Amino acid sequence: MTAPHDSQESSLDLRERGAPRDGTPQYLDSRLFMQLLVLEFQRPSETTSTAIGSAVADRGMPVVVYEDVNHPASFGVLTFSPDPADFVTRLRPALNSLGSAKDSAPRYRSNLTMFGRTYSTGYEQDLDYWLLRRPVETVMNDAWNFAVWYPLRRSGAFEKLSGQEKGAILREHGEIGKRYGAADLAHDVRLACHGLDENDNEFVIGLIGRELHPLSHVVQTMRGTRQTSEYISQMGPFFVGRAAFRSPGNR
Repeated sequence: MTAPHDSQESSLDLRERGAPRDGTPQYLDSRLFMQLLVLEFQRPSETTSTAIGSAVADRGMPVVVYEDVNHPASFGVLTFSPDPADFVTRLRPALNSLGSAKDSAPRYRSNLTMFGRTYSTGYEQDLDYWLLRRPVETVMNDAWNFAVWYPLRRSGAFEKLSGQEKGAILREHGEIGKRYGAADLAHDVRLACHGLDENDNEFVIGLIGRELHPLSHVVQTMRGTRQTSEYISQMGPFFVGRAAFRSPGNR
């Protein structure tokens, strides 16, 4: 006998959807989860970045370790996986192994924790690439060492707009990002964090590039868009770092 709720569940389509290819819609039931944790050490050394990165990589997690521009004893730890269980079964024990003595264990700056998933907009020409490979290529590029990561939340008024008006607002935002990317000034990672963020943020944005100034400049430019000036209710806090260690993970 079929349970009463089965037919209801079968009508839900949780797949990501991209632009049609040869008239056929693209669907993908996979996405990449990414997390930034920020650790503060009482007495960091020149080898702390490597120690953090190696501990994570040895558990099979890909990792980027950033040295915090705004805090001399702080490090950002970016990890990612298509399986969210890896953040508990691999990352958690790796980070808990850091600092054998009480005074050498790191303190977590929880206000800077960011966790999200890649998502589709419906316009991606290569859905698999945009959701699973492009974010990894962006954060793992050895030429793009500076990063600015921040969460944001849109106001409820945005959700009340028509689809056509939403599209125009998002296109304005997207065109600015494309121009900076085409000029190799800033490359973005966009994550949805609905229900994943303790402060009820909706998105996490990563801006990655060769130099820091263009990343600040794109944030400044975006302030003039309709989305940011009218419909963003909260942005930040911002984490600013420079990559000191990268590893694809020792699986």
